Amino acid sequence: MELRPGQVAVVTGAASGIGLAMARRFAADGLKVVLADVEEEALDKAAAALRATGAEVHARVVDVSERDSVTELADAAYDTYGAVHVLCNNAGVGSGAEGRMWEHEPNDWSWAFAVNVWGVFHGVQAFLPRMLAGGEPGHVVNTSSGDGGIAPLPTASVYAVTKAAVVTLTESLYAHLKAEHARVGASVLFPGPHMLRTGLWESHRNRPERYAKERPRRTPYRSLDQWEAAMKEAGQEVRFTPVEEVADFVADGIREGRFWLLPESEHSDRQIRARSQSMLDRAEPSYLERFILD
Repeated sequence: MELRPGQVAVVTGAASGIGLAMARRFAADGLKVVLADVEEEALDKAAAALRATGAEVHARVVDVSERDSVTELADAAYDTYGAVHVLCNNAGVGSGAEGRMWEHEPNDWSWAFAVNVWGVFHGVQAFLPRMLAGGEPGHVVNTSSGDGGIAPLPTASVYAVTKAAVVTLTESLYAHLKAEHARVGASVLFPGPHMLRTGLWESHRNRPERYAKERPRRTPYRSLDQWEAAMKEAGQEVRFTPVEEVADFVADGIREGRFWLLPESEHSDRQIRARSQSMLDRAEPSYLERFILD
């Protein structure tokens, strides 16, 4: 589909990071933007900054893990602008799980699935029927990750499982839309190809009480800056992809109708080949050996 002035884009997780970068890019293309985020203060700041550039913006505090909250977001978007053409189900959290999988707290899994998977599903159910009924070209972008979407990083296994689910959900959505001969397309986004400076590392600050941890963490949460410092101290180079590049990649992908919004990367390609070959060979997952050795 073409991105044209006057169209409407809805972005969840839009107060910072990738979500805010996408909202800025859509606004620069002349789209009206609906910003949704669980953090009210950051959301208000992002909305004000966009309005200062001349963008038409509607902002709403939304918890994507709550079905009613997402339904109310859709109601607000259609009441305000009368249509939605682009939906970016982007909100996501890390789980905060520690140790081996059998040591994880159930709430670590419940919270991550509620946001990362149910949040995407809630977005699909709240918006797609109205987008299809509108009869105009549209597009849905669901944010996954190379961690899980391509192959898991076992040290972040809860997050990886949720992001693998987003890929399968989006593949199924694509097939359903094609079966309906819909004018709405679907894409799955793998932000990158390098690390990103986003709020995901501090997502524990927004963890709801209903998903609270049941016991104190054995180690403090580590910020991105602390992780980067530790990597440099270990002699490992860390490269970052600007979130603005991710937003440009998304906009171009929507225009070109690409399903796999997967930037070119030798690292990702090696993972994909190794995992696929392991399956074809009915062999053990040797691509995980470096984690097993740790």
